[in-house]
Amino acid sequence: MAVTESAVVPVGAPGESEGARDTGAGAAERARAAHEGILRRQSARESAARTYARSLPIVPVRARGLTIEGADGRRYLDCLSGAGTLALGHNHPVVLEALRKVLDSGAPLHVLDLATPVKDAFTTELFGTLPPRFAERARIQFCGPAGTDAVEAAFKLVRAATGRSGLLAFTGAYHGMTAGALEASGGATDVRVARLPYPQDYRCPFGVGGDRGAELGARWTESLLDDTKSGVPLPAGMILEPVQGEGGVIPAPDAWTRRMREITRDRSIPLIVDEVQTGVGRTGTFWAVEHSGITPDVMVLSKAIGGSLPLAVVVYRDDLDVWQPGAHAGTFRGNQLAMAAGTATLAYVREHGLAERAATVGARMLEQLRSLAAEFPCIGDVRGRGLMIGLELVDPEGTPHPGPDGPLPAAPELAAAVQRECLRRGLIVELGGRRSSVVRLLPPLTISDEQASAVLDRLADAVGAVSAAPPGDRPSGRDVAPGAEGPP
Repeated sequence: MAVTESAVVPVGAPGESEGARDTGAGAAERARAAHEGILRRQSARESAARTYARSLPIVPVRARGLTIEGADGRRYLDCLSGAGTLALGHNHPVVLEALRKVLDSGAPLHVLDLATPVKDAFTTELFGTLPPRFAERARIQFCGPAGTDAVEAAFKLVRAATGRSGLLAFTGAYHGMTAGALEASGGATDVRVARLPYPQDYRCPFGVGGDRGAELGARWTESLLDDTKSGVPLPAGMILEPVQGEGGVIPAPDAWTRRMREITRDRSIPLIVDEVQTGVGRTGTFWAVEHSGITPDVMVLSKAIGGSLPLAVVVYRDDLDVWQPGAHAGTFRGNQLAMAAGTATLAYVREHGLAERAATVGARMLEQLRSLAAEFPCIGDVRGRGLMIGLELVDPEGTPHPGPDGPLPAAPELAAAVQRECLRRGLIVELGGRRSSVVRLLPPLTISDEQASAVLDRLADAVGAVSAAPPGDRPSGRDVAPGAEGPP
């Protein structure tokens, strides 16, 4: 197991010179004070919309690969990876070199949508990684810098191309935080998008799971579209995630994905595939659509394509390109540094077979986690694809629903406690899924076998600690470390 505590000299107080720093216990105390002060000021100054800062009260000051070093001198294994953004981990040498090259060249950093050698190299590399049948007729739209901007652009695109307005999305979906993207996500409250059942085994909406559950979902989709009294007119498009990430790490069956492609093609409904989190090797193929072999009409890409910097694009079939100049724009759609970092990342993943590496390491981790689930009844399900992995925490003493063989109730308090225990052991994990009951692992694709073992050891220790604690003594997940912010 890797060492939890950092051996590096802790960061001193702001303005302190290197020679003036204390050593030993004094330096550690000053580092802790600086760490706690930064967290207190964050709590006092930043919006109540903070998320990760609440459950992960750390102050990163240095990072490399899988490892983050905090201002308090501790070292962490980062299995959050910027919510999947860091395909190569933190500060990979090829990314840093690409950034230095642009900075040293004197190239403009802000160019709106003008053509540049940097953009040309990025587009060429990106198109070279796309599924060939898709790439041969593809156009690209550079959007605002976040994935949700690309989702909004995709919606505008298919509405303009079809002359229709409605959209189809799936239960459990997550497509971003802007208004239109939220309407298509699972947490929407003002629903103007038709919802379809997303197939899953553990909590199948039809209570059967497997191929039968996926088939029932496909039949429901066909019925909704073909029944003239369903209340759902022919939509402008359908958007789906090949693996639902925020929805709880739920991979779509390949056969079901192919059915969705057939259903949409037969009815002239553009199919939008959201690859914001699943792309660039994350699931074991370069793009997750390659598992099923489908050719979508539109792909939404962000996160890892920018090599850790903000970048988002929509790539789509050329006959959908009916926009007038300026129909969709964004001031920061010409981020040259992000394009350079993205080119380096895409090329490195391709040249070093990191998608195949993700498939191999991910399969091994899933196998070991399923053994862990057999040991601890509080793990209801283990699932994932490649290095996109989730463990659903359940109440082992709860009543199965809908019947004796059904799933146990979700246990968000146990998931939060596991996340907290992981952090104490120097492991950063994310929560997601229904009721935030799924512990998620999104390590960089460069994770070594030894690091993967260390991650699993720490996670197993955390699950064991939570399982062994009497129910009244388990951390609630709202407890915070000294110096961190309290509950909202």
